[in-house]
Amino acid sequence: MIDAGYPVLTTLIFFPLAATLPLLLYKTEKMIRWYTLVIGFCEMLLAAPLLGFELGTAKMQFVEKVPWVPEWNLNYYLGLDGISLFMILLTVILLPLCTMCSWTYISKRIKEFHICLMLMTSACVGVFVAMDFVLFYIFWEAMLVPMYLLIAVWGGPERRYASIKFFLYTLAGSTLLLVAIIALYYQTGTFSIPELMHRGYGFEFQCWVFGAMALAFAIKVPMFPFHTWLPAAHVQAPSAGSVYLASILLKMGTYGFLRFCLPITPLASQYFAPLMIAVSLAGIIYGGLTALGQSDIKKLIAYSSVSHMGFVTLGIFLFNLRGVEGAIMQMLNHGIVTGALFMLVGAVYERSHSREMADNMGLGKYLPAYMGFFGLFALASFGFPGTNSFVGEALVLFGAFAFDPWIGAISIPGAMIAAAYMLRLGLKMAWGQPASPEGGHGHWYDLTPREWAYLTPLAILVFYIGLAPGLCMKVIDPSLEKLLGDFRTDVVQVQMEDKSLADYAPELPVAVAEN
Repeated sequence: MIDAGYPVLTTLIFFPLAATLPLLLYKTEKMIRWYTLVIGFCEMLLAAPLLGFELGTAKMQFVEKVPWVPEWNLNYYLGLDGISLFMILLTVILLPLCTMCSWTYISKRIKEFHICLMLMTSACVGVFVAMDFVLFYIFWEAMLVPMYLLIAVWGGPERRYASIKFFLYTLAGSTLLLVAIIALYYQTGTFSIPELMHRGYGFEFQCWVFGAMALAFAIKVPMFPFHTWLPAAHVQAPSAGSVYLASILLKMGTYGFLRFCLPITPLASQYFAPLMIAVSLAGIIYGGLTALGQSDIKKLIAYSSVSHMGFVTLGIFLFNLRGVEGAIMQMLNHGIVTGALFMLVGAVYERSHSREMADNMGLGKYLPAYMGFFGLFALASFGFPGTNSFVGEALVLFGAFAFDPWIGAISIPGAMIAAAYMLRLGLKMAWGQPASPEGGHGHWYDLTPREWAYLTPLAILVFYIGLAPGLCMKVIDPSLEKLLGDFRTDVVQVQMEDKSLADYAPELPVAVAEN
């Protein structure tokens, strides 16, 4: 592990936050945009020491721990492992990319918009590195404010409805999460997440805590049937808001399942796994079929996220290495691919002022480079071999067939439906008959250098992860093996010691996480 000589994680959290203060002094739109872009690249440079992440170990790295409120056993405690590293890197990369994709898209309250982007970055990094449950909750809640403002201030015509719905849903989930945190504290006297992972809890207590946490995370993912806030938020949000939603915010729910539900409430996770798997499968099929019927491009991609995130939660609750490994890969890959697709939708909206498929057809003739990128990310979205999403989805399917061939068979149509709606969208946009000889309502021009600049890094990641996923596996696997090893031990031990478990779950299978 590289010794950076400074507290890397604290810097990554507070550097964008501190950078909002000088931004208040800038007057012109151009200076504000360039300043935010420079801050974004500086944030990426400050994250460079994370590339020295030590492989082959499951221990927490870059740990920072300082007493905060000793009377409550509350600490400023940060760290990262193979489960959180890639989500932090993706968060850091998004700040300059979202700044560039909003360069001409945002035309009002420029300064406030860029402050929201910086605050989002700070809060999102904080969520993925917090090792104290109160600290995690503070960052989890802090993220809601800039996201709400991004939708409510810079969103579409129905932005108020979408922003209030987003806020109420996520606030309800946050309240449940707070109840779980308080219950765990009164049971153990600590907020330390590593300590909470290694305390034994009764089965009934685990069920209540799991229920509160799982509902909070299911809303955030969002899992079917808690997904109804997502399409409205995606459609109304500006491009950068949609990118942050798809790439980072949805992953906080699945990260919560991995970081809290499996290690802290292993018995309840195992007990409720059939329900979680059933809901995940329903989300995969429902999200895919609903996307297939959409004419609004942005809404189509939003519903595709419901389906893709169903694969992630399915992989998590399979409790085998391939399934959970695939889930984490899919978290990263969905963030890259769907974020890029939302950037492309924003780019075409700037040209045609419409997100309807009918108004954006026949673009292959006018925007060949644009359609080249769109085709690549569309192929990656449904897991075409050689692209990054293929790796994640294939691992989840391997895990599903290993867990139960019927579950694997039921999830297969989800991948096929994804191919159907993305190919339909791509073919119509590339070769469809335009609404007018000029190609719809727009003034067509192909990708600008700025658009090349923010799309190219994401395209490189699509191929790099798709063709050489080995490095990602080396980072993820040690942490996952420890997570699943502890999970298996907890389930087997408590089955042997806690007789009441048999009363609640008489058929709870012992053989979990065998591969």
